Amino acid sequence: MQAFEAVNHYFDQAAVLLDLSDNMRTLMITPDRELRVEVAIEMDSGQIGNFIGYRVQHDNARGPFKGGLRFHPHVDQDEARSLASLMTWKTAVVNLPFGGGKGGMNCDPNKLSRGELERVTRKFVQQIHDFIGPDKDIPAPDVGTDAQVMAWVMNEYSKYHGFQPACVTGKPVEYHGSEGREAATGYGVMIVAREILKRLGKEIRGTTFAIQGYGNVGSNTARYLAEAGGVITAISDAYGAVVNPRGLDIKALDAHVAIDRKVVGFPGGEPATNEQLLTQPVDVLIPAALGGVFDAETAKQVRAHLIIEAANSPTWPEADEVFRTREIPVVPDILVNAGGVIVSYFEWVQNQQHFRWPLDRIQREEETTMVESFNKIYELATRKGIPLRTAAFMIGISRVGRARVLGGI
Repeated sequence: MQAFEAVNHYFDQAAVLLDLSDNMRTLMITPDRELRVEVAIEMDSGQIGNFIGYRVQHDNARGPFKGGLRFHPHVDQDEARSLASLMTWKTAVVNLPFGGGKGGMNCDPNKLSRGELERVTRKFVQQIHDFIGPDKDIPAPDVGTDAQVMAWVMNEYSKYHGFQPACVTGKPVEYHGSEGREAATGYGVMIVAREILKRLGKEIRGTTFAIQGYGNVGSNTARYLAEAGGVITAISDAYGAVVNPRGLDIKALDAHVAIDRKVVGFPGGEPATNEQLLTQPVDVLIPAALGGVFDAETAKQVRAHLIIEAANSPTWPEADEVFRTREIPVVPDILVNAGGVIVSYFEWVQNQQHFRWPLDRIQREEETTMVESFNKIYELATRKGIPLRTAAFMIGISRVGRARVLGGI
């Protein structure tokens, strides 16, 4: 099953309960625009580097397209299409005035020098600048990109359109970015974990967690959970995993990663594989890396009692059915990792207002939005006896559908 097909599978489950017509289903799942561009640069070696860039704009019924730029070898049209669709439902679930967009470059940023990475970014913006902007489509960081890349995006875009800091979010704070943006997704994951555990009669303190992925999302999630008293017993990255049933020292792990750039070799835990991390006997398993982590066989081996999806699309539909059969609740990605786009919205608003908000206001507003959205999803799921994912899609689809009807076709 392709990624876009998987997203539409979840869409269809909710659409049946909403009794959407076939015409409305087609209208809502079909992307508005898809771009595929060639990005050719001179490499440091003097050779020509040839890369393919993508931008899919899925739906703007509720506002400008919004979504990340991903630089990764697996980026392709189908992945961009699926993630753009998820952004449409995600922004609607947390009630932001945005639609869904996504894209990026088919490249490995780890194999590019800083100069090559900057040239790739600027050339990509040159190819798509007419299709993005503060009131059209606002990119943000994703896998393989960061605040520096967003600064280059803004700078290059401004060469064509003048000073427009709201054309992109996730920028450095010193370059018209927002306080709290870098850690926003991890902070939101912690809030969702706190709220779902509360509904289950538990709390973060003393609860055991395994986190797959130690990039921006996974590392910040671990820090916030550890500060709240959570016991992080296993963490992995692209190179492997470390496990300590008594709990990993997150501050010491951060110090290790700052030097070695990977969790492997951390003396405070035993080495393990990524596959072994997914089957750790923990209370909560948090996938926070790439998509497509759980297939049916993997889902059968999971020993966690709760899944909180910090990554985008980590669960294939057949795995979702296994989790449902095994009565393992799954809190869906379109809620869990929405903290990033929420604070991106705050950054966009600040840029439009040319006025800065303090960190305490940003985190307070993010928490309020995440808690309200979680409560609506949980209450709908409980009332109708449906999975949390289906409830989230129902809310998102209802809001987008209403906007489509009110705005006209």
